[in-house]
Amino acid sequence: MSIQIISISHRVAPLHIREKFAFTTEQQLALMKRLTEYPEVDESLILSTCNRTELYAYSADPANRREAFHLMEKELLEMADAQDEEDISDYVLFFHGDRAISHLFRVAAGLDSMVVGEDQILGQVKSAHTLAISAGTTGVYLNTFFRDAVTGAKKVKTSTDLSKTSVSTATLAIKAAEDALGTLKGKKVMVIGATGKIGGIVLMNLVRVKGPEIYVTTRGNKVITLKHGEKNFTVIEYEDRYDYIDEMDVIISSTSSPHYVLTYNKVKNSIKTDKPRVFVDLAVPMDIEKKITSLGDISYYNIDDFTRIAEENNRKKQEEAEAAAGMLEEFELQFKRWMIFQDSLPVIKKEKACFKKMVEHKGVDYALNQFFFWVRDNNMPEDLEVFFRCLEDR
Repeated sequence: MSIQIISISHRVAPLHIREKFAFTTEQQLALMKRLTEYPEVDESLILSTCNRTELYAYSADPANRREAFHLMEKELLEMADAQDEEDISDYVLFFHGDRAISHLFRVAAGLDSMVVGEDQILGQVKSAHTLAISAGTTGVYLNTFFRDAVTGAKKVKTSTDLSKTSVSTATLAIKAAEDALGTLKGKKVMVIGATGKIGGIVLMNLVRVKGPEIYVTTRGNKVITLKHGEKNFTVIEYEDRYDYIDEMDVIISSTSSPHYVLTYNKVKNSIKTDKPRVFVDLAVPMDIEKKITSLGDISYYNIDDFTRIAEENNRKKQEEAEAAAGMLEEFELQFKRWMIFQDSLPVIKKEKACFKKMVEHKGVDYALNQFFFWVRDNNMPEDLEVFFRCLEDR
């Protein structure tokens, strides 16, 4: 049994590197399917968010671990066209075995996020699993692995205060705009990409803030609705976004576009009024050309600029994070037991057949005695103590 993970995340990789690995859904599907075509890889799954791209694989034969890692890295770098990127190996993390198991459980619970306890990651883990299932690249091992990680994360969310005060990149974006302008009351705010996951959370949080006048872009007459039916915002066509730039005080963008949605030249031509403005780019790859910071009184933030705020939040949540980590250990242990048992099913089947045959010929008492004598003669004393202690506690 062998679970392998290759990770490129905010832990070690800067934004310009993470951008290269921001794959489309089509690319993710192609990568997973390509991996499972190799005999060394039995199952595969990819988790892709704004702060991480991680490739998961299961190899039935532990002897294939090294070759599986080599193939995962090769396919990942080729898909990102990053095989010739200088020092790319400095930004790639590898996990296998117990470390791989612990890593996913921490990721799903938000303990490995830039903002500890953030809410979006659990939904992203579920979506990644659903996509892999639809692609047919997962089986009993990765399916159980991800289901158990989601169960553990839900337990953390309901049993700790990690997510009681909801802090995410979306809420940090709004706070950054408020801090830069003093207040959002009476300010005009444009959200580009509100139909996406992050943009939708930005919009949901914005409508709860008193005072701003909210504008939301949409493509092809897409209907934008919120959970409780609020619609105190103005919908504008995506193609008309530059026409509104001059009157906006805050522009927050979070799309899945592979190109800039706001370029320096077009923003420059759109701005007629001299006033403080805030541009927040939550996309990976980036939506807003950073060069716009030279256009007068502009405050600009991208996903990496929230690191300092996130670190302060993480320090406050350290105690809860430690409690959550302790809680996850039991779920990790449960999954490890399951893996060992699953891999031992052929042995169990064989031993059950032998036991039944012995019972038929010499009776239950004799068969049980032989079993316990075998346990006694083939285990170390400390293992025997654990075994009989477990029988006592049944």
